[in-house]
Amino acid sequence: MTDITIRRALLSVSDKTGIVDLATGLAGHGVELVSTGGTAKALRDAGLDVRDISDLTGFPEMMDGRVKTLHPVVHGGLLAVRDNPEHVAAMDAHGIGAIDLVVVNLYPFAATVAKGAERAEIIENIDIGGPSMIRSAAKNHASVAIVTDPEDYAVVAGGSTTLADRTKLAAKAYTATASYDSTIAGWFAQEDQGEAFPATLPIVLERGAALRYGENPHQQAAFYTTAGATTRGIGQAAQVQGKELSYNNLNDADAALELIAEFRDAGPSVVIVKHANPCGVASGATLIEAYNAAFACDTVSAFGGIIALNRPLDAETARAITGIFTEVVIAPDADDEALEIFAAKKNLRLLLTGDLPDAARPGLQAKSITGGWLIQTRDNGMLTDADLKMVTKRQPTPEELADCRFAWTVAKHVKSNAIVYAKGGSTAGIGAGQMNRLESARIAAWKAKDAADKAGWETPRTIGSAVASDAFFPFADGLLAAVEAGATAVIQPGGSIRDADVIAAADEAGLAMVFTGMRHFRH
Repeated sequence: MTDITIRRALLSVSDKTGIVDLATGLAGHGVELVSTGGTAKALRDAGLDVRDISDLTGFPEMMDGRVKTLHPVVHGGLLAVRDNPEHVAAMDAHGIGAIDLVVVNLYPFAATVAKGAERAEIIENIDIGGPSMIRSAAKNHASVAIVTDPEDYAVVAGGSTTLADRTKLAAKAYTATASYDSTIAGWFAQEDQGEAFPATLPIVLERGAALRYGENPHQQAAFYTTAGATTRGIGQAAQVQGKELSYNNLNDADAALELIAEFRDAGPSVVIVKHANPCGVASGATLIEAYNAAFACDTVSAFGGIIALNRPLDAETARAITGIFTEVVIAPDADDEALEIFAAKKNLRLLLTGDLPDAARPGLQAKSITGGWLIQTRDNGMLTDADLKMVTKRQPTPEELADCRFAWTVAKHVKSNAIVYAKGGSTAGIGAGQMNRLESARIAAWKAKDAADKAGWETPRTIGSAVASDAFFPFADGLLAAVEAGATAVIQPGGSIRDADVIAAADEAGLAMVFTGMRHFRH
């Protein structure tokens, strides 16, 4: 069979969007409408003639609606092969009429979980009859059309379908049930049973945008969001203006958002990211003060970078940002004057997130490798005062300790090996991604000196700074490079077999050093 005229349609939807218009169109083509519960009521309220599912099956809806469509009359009408004489004979013998169209969307399981419902309510929102009808109709798509998305109502509204239509709808329907079941399985494993890493890990992704290309033009790419995501991230941000986001834009924007989230409850703060590494981070009394300090850390790398703010974008900061080429700006919101200033830069992408995500939130991260995936929990480790261990003879001053914590927060988001110098609530120099820690310390110090030369400062901001290392110093050489750069305080995890040597070197140099007991590798 190729073209099928729809004579009977079964409509049973949780989301009533567009269902009355669809049913009205079908009725206009002489289609018999069969429906259940709330859907039948909505159609009758619209003045449509609807046959109850209980009238079709001869059984009432029962058990609080748990049992209504699980019946041979329904599934026989869906699964019967229309040109198979034995199937046709069975339909005639048992009074089973063919169903040519099923329109179903499922109980809102993910939304019920997301709103924090009690377990009993969550269980009640596991749909049984809906997925069963979807699978039956999709299997027999040679004769039956299955619609699971209101976006596809127009495909069937004309009262007939083609085989190509039905095949495409069936493929989409199986994706819908797979996604739905995976969401339920994930909830049972991770939320209900407390298993972070179950034997089978279902991950449900929904395609957002097809991207022009991946990291490089010869690579294909697309952007997927996590189904039922409750955290407002880059995937949920509103793009107010600018060109479409590229693969690299999205990757860098996520890195910037993850870091600025660390400062969600801090004073006005700004993060500048280039190639997924921060090149300047600062907090200040005002947003413009924070931006200027962050920008001064590395004015070269900031060109073509990604900027994230923890406060709504204001006009003064918007003017400063548009002073150089910037790819993307991320902020919780923006005032009208700032929006007007940005509008003059039509290619500049502005993303408004609303609330920033919680940096301490739980979650999983995934990375593909040849033949498999690496899955780990997010690096949401946070320092408390109790975690800090003062290991040198000299204790850090309150100002040094504040700079230590600031540098440590930034280092968590710098590619390893990571070294970050900070002073007065802003980064002074950042060394990222080197194969040894000594080189990272030297590069960060060199960048700080370069920034000072460009700004006309008498000395680099590493003088009197705190330095953070994302992992322990395996030798004293990296520490001594920081001393040479002018650092007076150090924060690092500790745990090396040469800790005693490193502590002795710090004491000899008059440094204050703090151990955290926590490493922040980022590869």
